[in-house]
Amino acid sequence: MKAHDFSDSFVHPTAVLDEGCTIGAGSKIWHFSHIMPQAILGEKCNIGQNVVISPKVVLGNNVKVQNNVSIYTGVICEDDVFLGPSMVFTNIINPRSAIIRRDQYVQTLVKKGASIGANATILCGNTLGEYCLIGAGTVVTKPVPAFALVVGNPGKQIGWVSEYGHTLTFDQHNHARCPESGELYRLENNRVQKV
Repeated sequence: MKAHDFSDSFVHPTAVLDEGCTIGAGSKIWHFSHIMPQAILGEKCNIGQNVVISPKVVLGNNVKVQNNVSIYTGVICEDDVFLGPSMVFTNIINPRSAIIRRDQYVQTLVKKGASIGANATILCGNTLGEYCLIGAGTVVTKPVPAFALVVGNPGKQIGWVSEYGHTLTFDQHNHARCPESGELYRLENNRVQKV
């Protein structure tokens, strides 16, 4: 089967795009993925194989979604977010098969530049800060600060990372430099900011 063009985007012929979804220019949607009504994808997103994006999900520009990820109603991802293979979002605090709670979805916000590793689980109702890095297999149970490095079950912050994803080591003046970009960061009141 040959792939076809959909509004300046690549859509594999096995992908399903429901009427009423919005796909930004330059986005790619791969094998067996399903984009549901009222889902919004920004420009230059890359949606891997076997991905489901539920109604009213919002993805910013340049969001990378790896294989086998389901993004449920209530999830918002800002620009440049990375969602690793088989990571999981939830959207109900107390799910029960026999009780319909579609009016009780809880919002999860993933801020600009954040990365979530393979097989991580993000419990609903939390905000993941800008450029945070969630390690593979981590279970996030509470909000994550910007630039935080979080690992484990339950997730615990073990350090800080730069926009490029490198561990930051702060000196006696609470400054650290990213080894790749050379950008300077400051740690103050348990918050990291780029100088």
